[in-house]
Amino acid sequence: MKSFLLALALSSSFVTAAVVEADVCVYGGTSGGVAAAVQAARMGKSVVIAEPGRHLGGMTSGGLSAVDIGDPRSVGGIAREYFTKLAATVGVTLAWDRPFESKGGGPATGGAYAIEPHKAEQVFNDLTREAGVKVHFGARLASVKKNGSHITEFVCEDGTVFRAKVFIDTTYEGDLMAKSGVAYTLMREGNAKYGETYNGIHYAEKFLPHTSYAQPGESGRLKGGQGVWDRDFPLDPYVVKGDPQSGLLPLIQPGEPGAPGEPAPGVQAYCYRLCLTTNPANMIPITPPSDYDPKRYEIVVRFIEACIANGDDMDLRWFSKHDALPNDKWDFNTATFGGNLPGASHAWPEASYAQRGKIGKEHENYHRGLLHFLATDLRVPEKVRKDMQRFGLPKDEFIDNGGWPHQIYVREARRMISELVMTEHHTFGRLVAPKPVSLGSYGTDTHEIRRIVKEGVVVREGKTAGGRDGAPPYGIGYAAIVPRQGECDNLLVTFALSASHTAYSSIRMEPVFMCTSQSAGTAACMAVNDKTPVQQVDYAKLKIRLEQDGQVIEWKHPATKKRTAH
Repeated sequence: MKSFLLALALSSSFVTAAVVEADVCVYGGTSGGVAAAVQAARMGKSVVIAEPGRHLGGMTSGGLSAVDIGDPRSVGGIAREYFTKLAATVGVTLAWDRPFESKGGGPATGGAYAIEPHKAEQVFNDLTREAGVKVHFGARLASVKKNGSHITEFVCEDGTVFRAKVFIDTTYEGDLMAKSGVAYTLMREGNAKYGETYNGIHYAEKFLPHTSYAQPGESGRLKGGQGVWDRDFPLDPYVVKGDPQSGLLPLIQPGEPGAPGEPAPGVQAYCYRLCLTTNPANMIPITPPSDYDPKRYEIVVRFIEACIANGDDMDLRWFSKHDALPNDKWDFNTATFGGNLPGASHAWPEASYAQRGKIGKEHENYHRGLLHFLATDLRVPEKVRKDMQRFGLPKDEFIDNGGWPHQIYVREARRMISELVMTEHHTFGRLVAPKPVSLGSYGTDTHEIRRIVKEGVVVREGKTAGGRDGAPPYGIGYAAIVPRQGECDNLLVTFALSASHTAYSSIRMEPVFMCTSQSAGTAACMAVNDKTPVQQVDYAKLKIRLEQDGQVIEWKHPATKKRTAH
C-alpha cells in the first residue's frame, strides 16, 4: 500500500509540473530580454520571459542608472522608446538627433539617462504587461532537451518546462547557449588570433603606475579626461613593505604578469553599481559585513598615502565617480580602489546558481567593508570620511534586498563562437560586419582583469579605457547572434554574442544589448513564420522590418571627432 501511495505521489508530481508553451521563449529578463519579448509580442507571437531572478531589466534597473550609450543617434527602436519613457517620468525630453556634448573634459558618451532604478524597473514591467508578455520569475535553468540541433524544451530547477519554436538567450552569462551545446569561450584571445592590438594580457600605458599626477578640475578630471578615480601609483604590495617573503596584502592576486598580447583566462572585474542617497529620511545605514576587518584594506591606506604625497586634496571621488540622480540619489561607479573586486568574478560564468550567490555576497561584503572603512577609519582623510558619512542606501530602492542592488554587474562572461566573430577590426571601422542588426558606438572600455604584482608594485592588468580611433558607430552582424546551424538552429544569443574579448569591451553597453535583442525578436518571429532555421532568416525581409520599427542599423551621419571612453 505504501509503495502504491508513493508511486501515486510521484506520478502526480509529473502530471502537475508546469509546462509553459509559447512561440518564442526569451531566457533572461534583462533589458534586452524585455526588448526581444516585447518585439515578438508586438509581431503577434505568444511570448514568455523565463527569468532566473525576481526582477526585469538586468543592470538597467539594477543600479546602472547613469547609462553609457556612445552616440544616441545610433540607438533606435524599443531602446529609444524605453529611455524616452523613462526620462519622461522626471519631465526630461531626450535629444536623439544629436551627439552628446562633453562636460568637464570627460567623454561625451552618456549619463543623460540618469533615473532612479525603481522607475526604470517599472517601465520594463509596463512594457511587458502592455505587450501581453508572460513573465516567469525564479526560472533557474537545469537542463536542455534537443532533437538534433533543435531545442525542444528546457527544464528549470523547480521542474517547470518551457517549450517554444524559437528561443532567445538574453542572459549576461549565456546560460541557455552553454546548456544547448553551442561553442563559446572564456579566454581573452591572444592578439595573434584575430590580428588585434588590445586583446590578451594587456598593460595600457596610461594605467601603468607612476607619480606626479596633475590636480583635477572641478569635474574631478584632468585635462586629458582621466578622472581622479583612476590613479595608479607604484604601491608596495607586500605585508611588510619591500619583503616579498611576508606575502601579498589582501586584494592583491598572485600570478605572473605574463607577456602582453598573449592569450589568458579571466573576465572583467564585476561590481555592484550602488544607488545611494543623501536624504536622511530615506536612508538605510550601510553596515559592514560581520567579518569586517580593516586590515583587508591596507592597500587602500597605501593608496591614500600616495595620493597625499602627490598633493591631492582627496574627497569621495577618488574612490568612486558618482553621478547625480533625481531625489537626492547618486549612481556610484567604481575606481582604482572602488567597487570592483578583480579576480573574484572569474569563476562566475561557469558557476552554479548557489556558487554565484556566494560570489555575489563576496563582492557585496567587500564593498560594504570598503564604504565602512572610508567612513570610519582614521587613516582616511577627514574630508573623505565626512563625504562618505553623508550617504546611505535608499529605502525606496531594491526594497526586497535591503536597499542593495539585486543585480551584480556582469561586465563579461561567456562569449559565443559562431560563423562571425566581431573583433576590434569591426569596432575600429577597419572591417564592416555583413547584415547588421544594430550599431555599437562606445569606446574600448575594459575593466581590469587582475590586480597583481609587476616589477615589485601593484598593477591593474587588462584595463583599457580608450576610443576607437575616431571610427563612427559600427554594425553588429546578424551572424554574430546566431550559433553555427549544426550546433543549434532555433536559438539566438544577444548578450553572450560572438565577439572577441576586446570587441566585447565596446559592444557590451545596455542600449546596444537592447537594440540587438529587439532585432533577435524580429528574426525569431520570421523564423517561426517561415518555418526556417534562424540562420536562414531572409535578411532582406528582416532589414525592412527593422527599419519599419525604427531600428538604426546603418550609420548615415558625417564623421565625428575622436572620443575616449571611461
